[in-house]
Amino acid sequence: MTDYSGTSPSPMPSHSSLGRSKQETRAPKKMKSYGKMAGLLLTPTGIILVALVVVPIIFLVFTSFTNFNRKSLMTGEFEMRGLSQYQAVISGPTFWAALVRTFLFTAALVVGSMLIGMGVAQMMTKLGTFMRYVVTFVLIFAWAMPNVASSFVWVWLFQPKYGVINWLLTKLRIFGDVSNLAWSDNTTLAFVSIWLLVVWQAVPYIAITLYAATSQLDPSSLEAAQLDGAGPIRTYWQIIVPLISPSILVIGMLSVIWDFNVFNQIWLVSAGGPSGSTSTIGVFTYKKAFINFDIAQGAAISVITVAILLVITSFYVRNLLKSGEDL
Repeated sequence: MTDYSGTSPSPMPSHSSLGRSKQETRAPKKMKSYGKMAGLLLTPTGIILVALVVVPIIFLVFTSFTNFNRKSLMTGEFEMRGLSQYQAVISGPTFWAALVRTFLFTAALVVGSMLIGMGVAQMMTKLGTFMRYVVTFVLIFAWAMPNVASSFVWVWLFQPKYGVINWLLTKLRIFGDVSNLAWSDNTTLAFVSIWLLVVWQAVPYIAITLYAATSQLDPSSLEAAQLDGAGPIRTYWQIIVPLISPSILVIGMLSVIWDFNVFNQIWLVSAGGPSGSTSTIGVFTYKKAFINFDIAQGAAISVITVAILLVITSFYVRNLLKSGEDL
């Protein structure tokens, strides 16, 4: 039929286009319903996170601006003090000594645990199936042991007179008779024993994770390196390490955070002694808040510690973004 108005008639919508339009209108409704359902399912988890994470952090920050102490625990009375707690912390030389001690000890822990963990992971790639399962089981067993229990075992191992380590060193006659040696009474020896304990606990996770990353590599690149005459050491550092560098970065960042906050091992082995010489920032905060009951100043130290870790973590996140890795 001709349209005498001079314009072509508009085509009638087909059944397929009507069906598509109906589906398009239904899709947002489905997405909204899925979003509501996801919100309902995540609500219990959100409530738990808010109650156990967000609320304590808010209370910690709030407490750092007050004079909260032992009396406040009993009566609930406190006064707002502004930034006075932070000024007292920063102006104290004990805080800076503990902070420097923490940075140095953290560096020693991270470097030691990463190098040993990388060596164990590479060793596992050379083992047979049975021995690899045995080593994995031993590593998981050591990693799963609670650090409080392992710390008490460590204290027993290094005890004077009846400690296994002192007995073994005496039998080897490397340092003479050291059966009565008290490791926790010497700053260097106390740090050595704590370093051995923390590294022993950290190596299993690092080794298993890096072994998993190494086992996923394409063997053709390793074969090409061997054909070019590269030895095992050169192949590892120039081929394997760059390929598993994302895993190394993640583990290294986690190790920095964990080792920076080490408390149980230091407190149970040396209690920060002798004379506070092994007191890191975690031990210093604990003594300030729960032994001296200067809770407000302990909260201020905790906030400063979190800020330091956020700064360190930001460098890691920036490197991830530059390299194009997913967060």
